[in-house]
Amino acid sequence: MFTGIIQAVGKIAKVTPQAADLSLRIDTGKLPMNDVALGDSIAVNGVCLTVVSLGAKAFDADVSVESLENTNMGEYKPGTAVNLEKALTLATPLGGHLVSGHVDGVGEVIGLHQDGRSTRYEIAAPEGIMRYIAAKGSIAVDGVSLTVTALTGQGFCLNIVPHTLGNTIIPAYRAGAKVHLEVDVIARYTERLLQSDKDASRHKESGLDRAWVYRARRVASLDNWRLNEAKYSRGTGRGYSSRQNGCVDG
Repeated sequence: MFTGIIQAVGKIAKVTPQAADLSLRIDTGKLPMNDVALGDSIAVNGVCLTVVSLGAKAFDADVSVESLENTNMGEYKPGTAVNLEKALTLATPLGGHLVSGHVDGVGEVIGLHQDGRSTRYEIAAPEGIMRYIAAKGSIAVDGVSLTVTALTGQGFCLNIVPHTLGNTIIPAYRAGAKVHLEVDVIARYTERLLQSDKDASRHKESGLDRAWVYRARRVASLDNWRLNEAKYSRGTGRGYSSRQNGCVDG
């Protein structure tokens, strides 16, 4: 888990293709590595990667097929700049928002212009994740915790302040640049909870329907039994009294 507050800008030092995936060596730049151990997680442009080899100023990580299919990491080359953030601890200030490091999709920068001292970016987002994005809500773009300033027909807008511009890879964005998007985890879990409530409601209704059918069958069986008893009584001198709800002597 991460906060979306970038701690350093690093760069890809080496890309090693494997069988169906690849390994990356990341130069960590100014990121302090003295407290990083093998197996720790570091977000690289918002993608949670596991440290499999460690140096004083670099680490190696494997990128799975799943990650390659949902990110643009397959396009990385030596020298590609990346945002870096170490996993949060219980002592880490939550300055941004909770970021899982699991990218939901790849967006595209489709416009940018100056807006006072900030820069306004318009990002096109995959249709499948737009329902999770809300004006004034949070979103992670290449691992950076940002506030959505407005929604558009194709995606959303961001206003990036000078501090963020000076401490991330965002100034390198141009129209056509691909970016990793992760929606607010609260939005995903809210949808899941609502879906669970709907499923539970449907199951409850199905249960009531089954109970009704069971009772109806019992009533039908009892009516058939009473009808047969009435037919039998005509030949034996026994009868059925509805007032006493049972069979009595005639």
